[in-house]
Amino acid sequence: MVANLGLFVGLGLLIWMALRGINILIAALLCSLVIALTNDLAIPQTLLEYFPLGPLGAFSFAGKFFVLFLCGAIFGKVMAASQAASSIAQAITRTLGIQRTLWVTVAVCALLTYGGVVVFVVIFTMYPLGITLMREANLPKRLFCAASALGSGTFTMTALPGSPSIHNVIASNALGTSLFAGAWVGLLASAVMITLGMLYMQREWRIAQARGEGFEENAQDLRMEQMAGDPGTGPHWGMALLPIVVVLGVIMLPRLLLSSGLGAGGGMLSQLLSFSQSQPIIWPSLALVIATLTAIVLFPALRRNTFALLGQGADDSIMPLLNTAAVIGFGSVVTQTVGFSHFVQWVLAVDLPPLLSIVASVSVVSGIVGSSSGGLQIFMQTLAPKYLEMGVEPEILHRIANIAAGGLDSLPHCGAVIAMLMIMGLNHKQAYKDIFVVTVLIPVIAVFVCIGALGLAA
Repeated sequence: MVANLGLFVGLGLLIWMALRGINILIAALLCSLVIALTNDLAIPQTLLEYFPLGPLGAFSFAGKFFVLFLCGAIFGKVMAASQAASSIAQAITRTLGIQRTLWVTVAVCALLTYGGVVVFVVIFTMYPLGITLMREANLPKRLFCAASALGSGTFTMTALPGSPSIHNVIASNALGTSLFAGAWVGLLASAVMITLGMLYMQREWRIAQARGEGFEENAQDLRMEQMAGDPGTGPHWGMALLPIVVVLGVIMLPRLLLSSGLGAGGGMLSQLLSFSQSQPIIWPSLALVIATLTAIVLFPALRRNTFALLGQGADDSIMPLLNTAAVIGFGSVVTQTVGFSHFVQWVLAVDLPPLLSIVASVSVVSGIVGSSSGGLQIFMQTLAPKYLEMGVEPEILHRIANIAAGGLDSLPHCGAVIAMLMIMGLNHKQAYKDIFVVTVLIPVIAVFVCIGALGLAA
């Protein structure tokens, strides 16, 4: 009883501290200690093993993703300082109109993530673009943040069939299904998320306009703009797009070559394709490096203070990485507890229809550890075989579990949420309400709509 209570007290305390704006490094460590003390975990092991190490450890995460965060932050800095991002944003608003800013943000983020770009890279790429978009449209920054989250962290991450996201890969590897498993269910969920998400954000924008709320620069925006030249001196939008095209091109090139059959004959090309498929972090990092070098060659303004720019980009990557890692470490401690083991046993014992049981179990696991991929990985290792034994089709299990993992994972202690707020210079009080609606509430609605549709189709 104490173990279960301690688990939820620790989780609730972490969420409360995140919402209060308390430093997440301190919050994650304190809450990990609360959980350790109430679950009879040794303090030295908690701080030196469970929190930093293991598959879900803070240092394991930081070590694994350090290069990606570093390259993503440097690329974002280069795109802002050269005014390439500003040129692209201005071209978009001239062509489509400022009233479609939210649609543009969601669409660009969705295309990037469906193309294989990791969510963290999408945030770094979109942020400098967004400063100009928000200023042109007088869009509150909280709504740009929500639009970025909708485009990069909901339907493309868990629902759209064929997505190369880590979530789709985890389920595919565990169940022996394809990335297109449960295609019609995924398409239905995607339609629900897009429709409800856009209706909510457009409504919020109208309300904001009526009360005079608009874009307000913060310190993060000013630091980004200090590295740029005079307004209007950026490259032509067509040239400005080239570094982003390079990022997408390098990431997607292996898939295009494989689909055309060019990589099946062995030799150096085959080895390169094999390397790209086996390195989901190094390959996009390499793409970002190549794109950064491309930008330096194309844009003369970058060559005046190249190393200063690279250094500032590197500095920008550290705090988002550490804050995200700290929350991941908290989840690692949670998985070591007696309370977590009791929860797993309880979920299997509850008398619910299999699909509702799947949603409940993967949602709560993802919510506790603050990570959809972490929660899905734990679910596939510990619970998925039981549902297969119950007769749930692997393709349906794949898609429903994926969609459910992308709901409660985005509670305030979610690593990706914290990274997004850090990168954009916001806090939970300013922006979390809108993030909650589009990344928690609406995906939960979508998964229940899918279960209802499956029931009707049965």
